[in-house]
Amino acid sequence: MRQDRGVLLREVVNTSEQVASTSKRLAKIELLAGLLDRLDPGEVEVGVGFLTGAVRQGTIGVGYASLSEPAPPVAEPSLSLPEVDRVLTAIGAAGGPGSQGERRRLLDDLLGRATEPEQHFLVRLILGDLRQGASEGVMIEAIARASAVPAAAVRRALLLRGDLRVVARVAMTEGRQALEEIGLEVLRPLLPMLAQTAGSVAAALETFSPAAIEWKIDGARIQAHRRGDDVRIFTRNRADITDRLPEIAAVLRGLDVESIVLDGEVISLRADGRPHPFQVTMSRFGSKVNLDEMHRELPLTPFFFDCLHLDGEDLIDLAGSERAVAFERAVPESLRVPREIVGDVGAAQSFFQQALEIGHEGVMVKSLTAPYEAGRRGSGWLKVKPVHTLDLVVLAVEWGSGRRRGLLSNLHLGALDPPSGGFVMLGKTFKGLTDEMLRWQTDRFLELETHREGHVVFVRPEQVVEVAFDGIQASSRYPGGMALRFARVKGYRQDKSAAEADTIDTVRAMFERSAG
Repeated sequence: MRQDRGVLLREVVNTSEQVASTSKRLAKIELLAGLLDRLDPGEVEVGVGFLTGAVRQGTIGVGYASLSEPAPPVAEPSLSLPEVDRVLTAIGAAGGPGSQGERRRLLDDLLGRATEPEQHFLVRLILGDLRQGASEGVMIEAIARASAVPAAAVRRALLLRGDLRVVARVAMTEGRQALEEIGLEVLRPLLPMLAQTAGSVAAALETFSPAAIEWKIDGARIQAHRRGDDVRIFTRNRADITDRLPEIAAVLRGLDVESIVLDGEVISLRADGRPHPFQVTMSRFGSKVNLDEMHRELPLTPFFFDCLHLDGEDLIDLAGSERAVAFERAVPESLRVPREIVGDVGAAQSFFQQALEIGHEGVMVKSLTAPYEAGRRGSGWLKVKPVHTLDLVVLAVEWGSGRRRGLLSNLHLGALDPPSGGFVMLGKTFKGLTDEMLRWQTDRFLELETHREGHVVFVRPEQVVEVAFDGIQASSRYPGGMALRFARVKGYRQDKSAAEADTIDTVRAMFERSAG
């Protein structure tokens, strides 16, 4: 049993910087595990939260303006983790008349006692912009190493408890047995299972066949819990939104069950049953005002697709086919996403085309034998969507952070506007870039540089890039009124000039077709 030793914020900051500066996964794990082993039991949750950029207090009501001009830093570090945690709690708890001034006073005092590296760390931590390479997967391995508990046990506990800070404390202070006693709790959200991508239904069926195939609904993911008359509805990020979805809560209370946990989506449908554009659903989903009026004018329809718990029995470890039996017994067909069992490509392709014709974004192909892998991008679920691509022009590039520090990363993408000869910006992306591409584009865009504004390097609009994306949505942020959804780089087109890029008219036509 190790002796309890306090840890200064300086040690967390140093570890964070070391983790950010290495691309080697094993080195990251060793650095994090070394720090975790030095934390006192009462510091574990705070330390893990700081290292993963997720403070216990969540949003504390402090914006960029309050952090832009901190007091001069001190030379010698003295802040401890518990001290910083107490101040963050006090800032978040400040309310009523004079609360803004009190938060500012507390914040100024905290930053005034920090060294320069600590100030930079705290500012990014409070703003939720701490990208340091301590990903959830790396932290799980570090917790396992520091606590001598199998990583699988840490991962499973996280999937069921949903809070890495709590799981770390249990592993570090109570050990494997306590960790394995963590289970699914009705009315407490768990992390949702995620899907991998297949290029086609044929490719998906090569992975497992026969398989279940379902519509992929382009809505908002929810997790719905009920115990007796008590209902809770959560987002995919585990935020409680029960009050925003009275129609969904009513549906849950109408089920002939005592307790249930369902995974699904909600979507806003037109009178003909076709989906409204994604943004319409999200506008309704995110609304916190005029709920009665919104409920009447723009109701949400649930499409449930999995059952994780039913009447006292946890189902997540059962095969997909077994969960489906319980699901179909408890949930009427009108509330279930359309689903078939297919064993040949022809039937799967026909189902895929039907989903697209109705207006949905594709299909999910699911193993009949896989368990529900909460919180993981499991191999048992494959999503298949049509891939759209455009050849666009790079207008500017942003310097990267973390392991991309020193490299130009985030691309500003524009479509050609033939009448003016200019370009209309459609969004940004840093997805799909390999290390080799990052190095190449850094050299390339520094050659094309025209000027800089902060961390943005503006370039001559000459380089064409092929971009894949999932759809086009309305956007007031960009001058064309549109933005690409989930854009990612497929590759650079050295064979095309900027004059051969796709036009804003092409993009607008695609958008209008999708809006239907």
